[in-house]
Amino acid sequence: MLHTPLSARTKPISPQSHRDTEKNTEAKIRLKTHAGKLDASGLHFGIVVARFNEFITDRLLRSAYDGLLRSGAKDQDINIIRVPGSFEIPSAARTLAETGKYDAIICLGCLLRGDTAHYDVIVNEVTRGIGQSAQETGVPHAFGVLTCDTLEQAIDRAGLKMGNKGFEAALAAIEMANLKKTISR
Repeated sequence: MLHTPLSARTKPISPQSHRDTEKNTEAKIRLKTHAGKLDASGLHFGIVVARFNEFITDRLLRSAYDGLLRSGAKDQDINIIRVPGSFEIPSAARTLAETGKYDAIICLGCLLRGDTAHYDVIVNEVTRGIGQSAQETGVPHAFGVLTCDTLEQAIDRAGLKMGNKGFEAALAAIEMANLKKTISR
C-alpha cells in the first residue's frame, strides 16, 4: 500500500493563517489552564520545622512565615510545629494533614552531607515521606528541606545569595492550596 505524503494531502497554510491558528490555540490553552493564586487569605497552614541545624531552619521559618503574612494569611491561621530533626518532618506533616484543618503544609529542615551514608538515607526517607504524605492525604505539602553538601550552601539557600527557600516553599504552598480549591470546584 502506498502512502500519500502529508504535504500532498493538505493544502499549504499561509504565514498569516498559521499565526492566527497559533494565537487561537494559545487563547484556548489559556482558558483551559488552571493555576493557583498567590493569595493566602482565608487559608490555613501548618509549618513543620526541624530544630536540628536551627541556625538555618529558623531563617527558613522566619521567611516562610513572612511569605504567608505578605500573601494575606492571618497570624491565627498559621500553626508551627517543631520537631527534633528532618527525619521527623514527614510524620508530623501527616499528622497535621490528617486533621483536615490545613489547606497546605510547609516542611522546613536542613540536611548537611557528612562523611557517612547516613545523609543519603535520611534525604531519601524525608523526601519519600513528605511526598507520600501529600499524595495519601490529598493536602499539598511544600518541600522546604535543604539538602546541601556544605554549611555555606545552606546559608546561601536560607537567604544569603540564593533567595530563601522557606519563602519559596510558602509561596508554593499558597499556590497549591488555591489550585486544589480551583480543581475541586
